[in-house]
Amino acid sequence: MPAMAQTSAPPVSPALVRADESATAQQTHAVVMAAQSFLSTLDAQKRAAVELPFTVQKSATLARFRRSAPDQPVQPVTDAQANQPTVRGPGMGPPGGFIGERYGASVWSNFPVSDVLRPGLQMGQLTPVQQTAALHLLQTVLSPKGYQKVLDIMGADQALADSGTPFASGKAVYTIAIFGDPSETKPWMIQFGGHHLGLNIVINGGHGVMTPTLTGAQPAVYTANGKVVRVLAEENDRAFALLNALDAKQRQQAILPYKVEDLVQGPGHDGETIVPEGIKGSALTSAQKELLMAVIGEWAGIINDTYAAPRLKEIREDLNDTWFAWSGPTTHAPDRNGASYYRIQGPRLLIEFSPQGVGDDPTMHVHTVYRDPTNSYGSRYTAQ
Repeated sequence: MPAMAQTSAPPVSPALVRADESATAQQTHAVVMAAQSFLSTLDAQKRAAVELPFTVQKSATLARFRRSAPDQPVQPVTDAQANQPTVRGPGMGPPGGFIGERYGASVWSNFPVSDVLRPGLQMGQLTPVQQTAALHLLQTVLSPKGYQKVLDIMGADQALADSGTPFASGKAVYTIAIFGDPSETKPWMIQFGGHHLGLNIVINGGHGVMTPTLTGAQPAVYTANGKVVRVLAEENDRAFALLNALDAKQRQQAILPYKVEDLVQGPGHDGETIVPEGIKGSALTSAQKELLMAVIGEWAGIINDTYAAPRLKEIREDLNDTWFAWSGPTTHAPDRNGASYYRIQGPRLLIEFSPQGVGDDPTMHVHTVYRDPTNSYGSRYTAQ
């Protein structure tokens, strides 16, 4: 019996490879120019506060902060200091202190900037010209949709500040820092965020990496300039669309038999692993897989399309080994986010969407995390 011919993927055109390399080189050049333009607006004192060294580490470490007494500023503490008995009271935070994640000189957290200190300068410390340059840098490194998402999150935080809060909130406290010298050949990082946003963007030649990153919202629905804004709406609606596309057997696999109430791998948990749960991608139909990719794209597509394309390609290649797990209600009110937690976990991907009980209405307060366990802070490239 004659041997059957084996099929293989068609070879990639060298011209196409060169075009991709040219596009990433142009994108990196544009980001570097935008970063240098921002830095050029700063005097020596401000530049020293914003531009910090980029230190390659094997992984990030847990960072703790604690107040010695109510109404006192937080200070970084060791694990032993954080666990010492202390007076409790408003603003003192959870036992063990406020949590962040430290990578080199950077600090990333889902706590307010008054509870976990971020390096860099706050937007309120910048002049209008400097603020415009900082936002132009974000606009250059992010996709149009990603940049609008950032603006919507900041708008929600401003609405929270305007309502009155006992912690730092609002657009003025969002903080920017640049780690390393903006370069087209050497690694460096942009960190930008506040309470409900934490972007960590490592640029290394033609690579743009945005893991880990945190997005969130409080309130998830607000009004600005007469327009109702619903933050993270697609993250919610696309996930419900996927859940609703599952048949009864698939839903039974996807929905966890217990309640998940917070992020499992939020800031401070770099390098940890979770046993996959839910329904595996190989059990999904082609149409359901596309719905899953649409959910994932709400995070992977925040960064500029040129950097996002190879990331989305590798996620798609892993889709059969990617899991989708759900916890909580299976319906939500129209034009409102739900109160349901979900997790997407693959060999090179972790996404969590976690409504928060703080504020009494979990549909109005959500934290999400986006990680790549194989490329934390661009380690796949920087560690070489």
